[in-house]
Amino acid sequence: MTSAALLLPADALGRHRLKVAFVGTHGVGKTTLCFDLAAQLKRLDLGVDIVKEVARRCPLPINEETTFDAQAWILHTQIAEEIEAVAEYEVVVCDRSVLDNYAYLVARAGRQPELEPLVLQWVRSYHTLFKVPVIAAPTFDGKRAVSPAFQRNIDEIIEELLHRFGIEAVRLDPEARADWTNAALRALRLPLTPPQIDLFRGAT
Repeated sequence: MTSAALLLPADALGRHRLKVAFVGTHGVGKTTLCFDLAAQLKRLDLGVDIVKEVARRCPLPINEETTFDAQAWILHTQIAEEIEAVAEYEVVVCDRSVLDNYAYLVARAGRQPELEPLVLQWVRSYHTLFKVPVIAAPTFDGKRAVSPAFQRNIDEIIEELLHRFGIEAVRLDPEARADWTNAALRALRLPLTPPQIDLFRGAT
């Protein structure tokens, strides 16, 4: 175990583990932020994995044309991939949380009381959620919707769900995009740079 790992919370098995997720609508920079944070964490000599956005691999329609089955597939695939990653890595960074996935389902089919206990239970498994604000309209990436209205609608539903479920999230400053990665590290109480080896330690 690395010295940096000792800064992570311990799970029920005594392992030092950390799982964080970026919450927000599409087109706000979550994927870039995930890779930036993962790179910083690896510099701290931590074992890191990223749970990428599973919607991009969904065999069913997504975006405005999504279906209940599509969002159920996305939700449960997200959970399965998080379980697998947490079993093997000290830190898991999630491009989305299950709350985001549920927001797209709510947008299409309304709230689903039978799924909400699962969503709420799983949201509690994240050590920290980071809410990524909307700072620009989405751009075409070959998969996600580009409608600013749809983007804002999802963001509003996510905000409503956070409030309704009483979920706390660290809110990233829309005016400080360049500092988001460091803001995440500070919120996690992790160093911004790798600790330097004291070359003179022990010298007489």
